[in-house]
Amino acid sequence: MTNCLKTIFNRKSVRSFTGQEVSNELLEELVRAGMAAPSARNLQPWAFVIVTNRPTLDTLAKRLPYAKMLFEAPAAIAVCGDLSKAGDSPEGYWVQDCSAATQNILLAAEAMGLGAVWTGVYPRPDRVTIVKEVLGLPDNVLPLNVIPIGFPKGEHQPKEKFKVENIHWQHW
Repeated sequence: MTNCLKTIFNRKSVRSFTGQEVSNELLEELVRAGMAAPSARNLQPWAFVIVTNRPTLDTLAKRLPYAKMLFEAPAAIAVCGDLSKAGDSPEGYWVQDCSAATQNILLAAEAMGLGAVWTGVYPRPDRVTIVKEVLGLPDNVLPLNVIPIGFPKGEHQPKEKFKVENIHWQHW
């Protein structure tokens, strides 16, 4: 099996962290991986907010209902869509583009020995408002998610998700 496939199959959602600091270089490398994702018409409508400030992480943890692990995480990346870069597409492909960037970040974290988990923000208006307020996002930027990042604490195992019944050949 290739290293790429090993990383994909070993990726897991990590919600418990040691608290050990994650260097700016590693965080930038994660965002670099995010920016390597494909995007519709190559518009690259993403923007990333890297957060390492403890009070900001704690505020997000207090206010976002499913991001309590931010209390332990030494860092987070908010993956956002910059609508000023999204072109004239009414379909909102920024969501798919930023989702691809998010998956790249999650896979890169796994490959680097870090733990991470996708915590959803968009399309929940209450969560969008919280993240926009806490991170000071401009009107044209919408947060898709917040990814807590750190060194995993304890044992985390990937889940087996392959189900042959979800495969259809040639037609349904």
